[in-house]
Amino acid sequence: MRSRLLVLAATVVAALGLVAPASASTGGTPDGETHPNVGLIAFYDATGRFRCSATLVSPTVLLTAAHCTSGTLGQTLVTFDSVIAEAPPSPLPVAADPAAGYTSAELAAAGYHSGTAHTHPQYSDFTDIDNWNDVGVIVLDEPILDIAPAPMADLGAADAIKHPRKTLFTAVGYGTEVRQAPTGPQKPTPQSYPLIRRYVVMPGQKITPQIIQTNGNEKDPFGTGGTCFGDSGGSLWLNGKVVGVTSYGYTANCRYIDGYQRVDIPVVAAWLAGFGL
Repeated sequence: MRSRLLVLAATVVAALGLVAPASASTGGTPDGETHPNVGLIAFYDATGRFRCSATLVSPTVLLTAAHCTSGTLGQTLVTFDSVIAEAPPSPLPVAADPAAGYTSAELAAAGYHSGTAHTHPQYSDFTDIDNWNDVGVIVLDEPILDIAPAPMADLGAADAIKHPRKTLFTAVGYGTEVRQAPTGPQKPTPQSYPLIRRYVVMPGQKITPQIIQTNGNEKDPFGTGGTCFGDSGGSLWLNGKVVGVTSYGYTANCRYIDGYQRVDIPVVAAWLAGFGL
């Protein structure tokens, strides 16, 4: 299985210096049951199978990134297990017909939740930094009643932050860990296993009308790491509420600035209201 990884348009690379949308945890702490409402999602598109992270924000809706919902085929697999696999192979099922994606019946038979992906209609696919809108939702086939949904931040919550670099954010997801491989070149690189839920604490770096950026380096004296491949769509928390979703990273080794789509802005909040949020 491949983590969701997109290639940015050259104009975006030039404008923002980005290497790729994001991103699994660099550093960070195994989550256990600290954030039980953050789950892993898996899905197919025309090029194969991918995974992202997502957060339960109502009994029937998960919040994630648009690049984790756009172009998906069939249903999306959902699991809230904090440990998916300590080592390969992945336990996640293969679709009976990969060209059609998962079906609700086969995911239920395998013991997983399922849902339908929806993408923000103004998602710019990383081509318009003023109208990023990298947000999507998964509407579940059946409600989840044994996990408390995550609370959403109030509209404009991030606008109240006067000193981003003095503000600590928490990101949660199932991203890859950056470390030395057991064999081969010893340069730290993203490793697919263990596949577990982690959280990281990061100081802010910049806030724009669409985006929150953080310093995602585990060597930052005020932080514990950053997001990486597979954390895409996972939640960014501020004062115990979800204020954003993981969108992109600046470097291939996930050790620099991370970007998060804000969900506390009118263009996102109005769309989410259509899903009862």
